[in-house]
Amino acid sequence: MQIQGKNYIGGARSGEGEVRVYSIDASTGEKLPYEFFQASAAEVDAAARAAEQAAPLYRKLSAEKRAAFLDAIADELDALGDDFVQLVCQETALPAGRIQGERGRTSGQMRLFAKVLRRGDFHGARIDTALPDRKPLPRPDLRQYRIGLGPVAVFGASNFPLAFSTAGGDTAAALAAGCPVVFKAHSGHMVTAEYVADAVIRAAEKTGMPKGVFNMIYGGGVGEQLVKHPAIQAVGFTGSLRGGRALCDMAAARPQPIPVFAEMSSINPVVVLPEALKARGDAISGELAASVVLGCGQFCTNPGLVIGLRSPEFSSFLERLAGAMNEQAPQTMLNPGTLKSYEKGVAALLAHSGVQHLAGANQEGNQARPQLFKADVSLLLESDELLQEEVFGPTTVVVEVADEAQLQQALQGLHGQLTATLLAEPADLQRFEAIIGLLEQKAGRLLLNGYPTGVEVCDAMVHGGPYPATSDARGTSVGTLAIDRFLRPVCYQNYPDAFLPEALQNANPLGIQRLVNGENTKAAI
Repeated sequence: MQIQGKNYIGGARSGEGEVRVYSIDASTGEKLPYEFFQASAAEVDAAARAAEQAAPLYRKLSAEKRAAFLDAIADELDALGDDFVQLVCQETALPAGRIQGERGRTSGQMRLFAKVLRRGDFHGARIDTALPDRKPLPRPDLRQYRIGLGPVAVFGASNFPLAFSTAGGDTAAALAAGCPVVFKAHSGHMVTAEYVADAVIRAAEKTGMPKGVFNMIYGGGVGEQLVKHPAIQAVGFTGSLRGGRALCDMAAARPQPIPVFAEMSSINPVVVLPEALKARGDAISGELAASVVLGCGQFCTNPGLVIGLRSPEFSSFLERLAGAMNEQAPQTMLNPGTLKSYEKGVAALLAHSGVQHLAGANQEGNQARPQLFKADVSLLLESDELLQEEVFGPTTVVVEVADEAQLQQALQGLHGQLTATLLAEPADLQRFEAIIGLLEQKAGRLLLNGYPTGVEVCDAMVHGGPYPATSDARGTSVGTLAIDRFLRPVCYQNYPDAFLPEALQNANPLGIQRLVNGENTKAAI
């Protein structure tokens, strides 16, 4: 495949801009031999307008046709070969096995959303038939279902070049909802983005999708114009708190404000309870260290905070955890910018008087070295922002609390999280039952005796949480519930049956489950 480096607009390629941007080899820092055309203002406008023109055509396609499109994308992704995997590894320094697994996850997401479309529950069909004889006033015939919001701007994530990027979860959910996409390629893996975008376009052509159903632009500084464009009706983002908050503010300041579904920052607390330490402290120390350094710590669910109660067992656990962290090898990060940010976060912890360095070699060279810190509990009790800020990389901070009351106080001081983990035995759960309800208020996913760095793609998964983990805690960016973010309800009052969408017609031609006069049924009316 030849890399053109041109933007994808309305089913064609465009390279009108004068600025060129380049991808780099993540391991060496050297510029790769591909140049990309940064989208001009006119091209950003054209991409958004192409999506706008495609929106009414794409939304009116049957769920089956959209599902066939998603299945075709999945097939094209699976067909990307070893040369593609090698290029992704070169751009990200991620191992081939990780990329092969992520490719399967990405195609699997597409097929999962195709299944959602065929299942039909995404329609959210609700029908209240007319009651003409009701006193004192009759009830009209009311029927509700959900439609796509319109064109969605999606921003690629750095740490998942496939699963959270060009054809990742946000793109899959938006396309499933009937929303055309304008994708802003991440600067860290533009070669990867082009390969995947080509796969999406091939699938669109094979299944007869409207031109403009998927568009992609390159370059820095183009995201602001995209978010502010009047054609864009929602935004999907995975990245830093600073970047996500900026997009939220831009979207809110528009003449027509739009929702931004941003996954941003989380330290994912792990609470290690006493009986668990007594039963399996050795195993926990090794497992926790492995979770912290997995993928060089470049997961949004990386356990960045460990909390335990003061005891001889906890002191021994800390010694073993420090030893395990000292044994971890340095790793290459996704790009120099990520390494620089990691070094800045580590330096801030080292400089704070309330933080003690327990393990880890001095940072040097172009690889991230795992680190372990212990912070005074007062930093949590006083809501010191240092411990609330995610250090994106292979680092975690341990906090020791005096008793159960102080544990509750410390947890109450936490900001919103993607995950919260309890490492506990049955006796711990009985003794500390009160903190489960507290963690429900703090996180989108509660784990028991597991580690948060694995995120299953399925119907029940929640990958979201209260701010600043996400900008909207009511949604998820992983799992089939993600489609809800890009749908809105529409109610039809007293419409003739022939003019209703199929999901609401009396005969129920789609054969879907509907709420009819308060009863769930697939029956015709």
